[in-house]
Amino acid sequence: MNTETQPPSPRERFYRRERQSVPAARAFTRDTLADWGVRERSYDIVLCVSELTTNALVHGVPPGRGFLLRLLPLPYDGGVRVEVHDSGGGVPAVPQTDAPGEGGRGLLLVSELADKWGVGERDPGKIVWCDFVDPAGAAR
Repeated sequence: MNTETQPPSPRERFYRRERQSVPAARAFTRDTLADWGVRERSYDIVLCVSELTTNALVHGVPPGRGFLLRLLPLPYDGGVRVEVHDSGGGVPAVPQTDAPGEGGRGLLLVSELADKWGVGERDPGKIVWCDFVDPAGAAR
């Protein structure tokens, strides 16, 4: 992240429930990270955005609604928080088995790439977030 005295401002964008929203969210994230000067782990951050926004579209966004992607600088040098707000129910969890079939691997990826992740309450819905507190990945 740049070393200016003022930290970068959080950025957010709302996306409708449509297939084009995931690539648009990835592009928004890449542009934001470039503006903030975040280079380390940017691929991991964009990949987690892709997984979380896909999960929001598939599981958390009822018809006629959308989701909010919020990117926040953390108070650590180069740290970034990703938040995906949706209005769906349920609590996402990492699958506990290696059962065959598609799906369920997105949060496993997020849990491996991010330094921390979790789910917060929202009315209606939830916020699924992940933090990248160590830009070089040394904390993992």
